[in-house]
Amino acid sequence: MPEVLILASGSPRRRALLEDLELRFQVLPACGDGPAIGEEPGPRVVGHARHKTEEVAQTESGRWVLGADTLVHAGGRFLPKPKNRAEAESMLRHLVAVGQHEVWTGSCLIGPDGSCWTRADVSQVRFGAIPEDALQAYLDGTEWCDKAGAYAIQGWAGTFAAVEAGEMDNVVGLSRDAVLGLFQAASLPPDAFRR
Repeated sequence: MPEVLILASGSPRRRALLEDLELRFQVLPACGDGPAIGEEPGPRVVGHARHKTEEVAQTESGRWVLGADTLVHAGGRFLPKPKNRAEAESMLRHLVAVGQHEVWTGSCLIGPDGSCWTRADVSQVRFGAIPEDALQAYLDGTEWCDKAGAYAIQGWAGTFAAVEAGEMDNVVGLSRDAVLGLFQAASLPPDAFRR
């Protein structure tokens, strides 16, 4: 039977990326991000991605496992997934006030023998002004739930935010270049796990 890549994430955006790459994969989400390590966004996001990947690799020994994590870093603050509407509103107002902010995605690939490859990719995103009625209507919905920084650029936020540097897919949650770059680092062919 052909080998299958394990995706250590329940993110529909990451699943869609692997589907676009026409890879054979199985989704086995990790339970948590692990501890926050350091104040620099690159090492921190890689640490989260590695924690998730290692967690799943422990139960799926002898398999290839891919994990990822995304962080929003704005004005010296990390903006995680908001716990409630008030926190989401505070985050979005902060993003507008700061202007340009960073979206980091860390990714990790663990091989069948336990070898590990990681990388961190960053994109620059800028929010313009958000009309108050549009903001309140958005917060009345649920799109902000389970989103770092309280937004998904491929959704409502795309009306008010733009990627100024880096890849759009990195902001969404994982880029094609990151996946293929990890394959290359691990000496896997680009068509590894191809359907």
